[in-house]
Amino acid sequence: MEKLRFGDGSDSLVVCEVDPELKEKLKKFRFRKETDNAAIIMKVDKDRQMVVLEEEFQNISPEELKMELPERQPRFVVYSYKYVHEDGRVSYPLCFIFSSPVGCKPEQQMMYAGSKNRLVQTAELTKRWLLPW
Repeated sequence: MEKLRFGDGSDSLVVCEVDPELKEKLKKFRFRKETDNAAIIMKVDKDRQMVVLEEEFQNISPEELKMELPERQPRFVVYSYKYVHEDGRVSYPLCFIFSSPVGCKPEQQMMYAGSKNRLVQTAELTKRWLLPW
């Protein structure tokens, strides 16, 4: 597997690939029919240099989701939630969350930061947030 590197080579950043099984899971999640809040938590598998599924949740609030994330390790999350517009319309947007808590190892932060855009493109997401939880 070829890894993309950014920079002049002296301070390059590895971009991890997205696991094929995770790609399929994200595609199905994107078109899910359920109307409850749901989340997919993903992590970087350092040995495989790949973004992989860590856990899935159904009917989870933002507060509960926050409690599921590690305190000292980064994670990627795709979150689907019910949103009621002012005119009464209901939609279920998908949000990409990059959790990078204070105290993470610099190597981990670089691997996650370098893989974020690839994951967002793969999952075809448009709403993104960086949370310093």
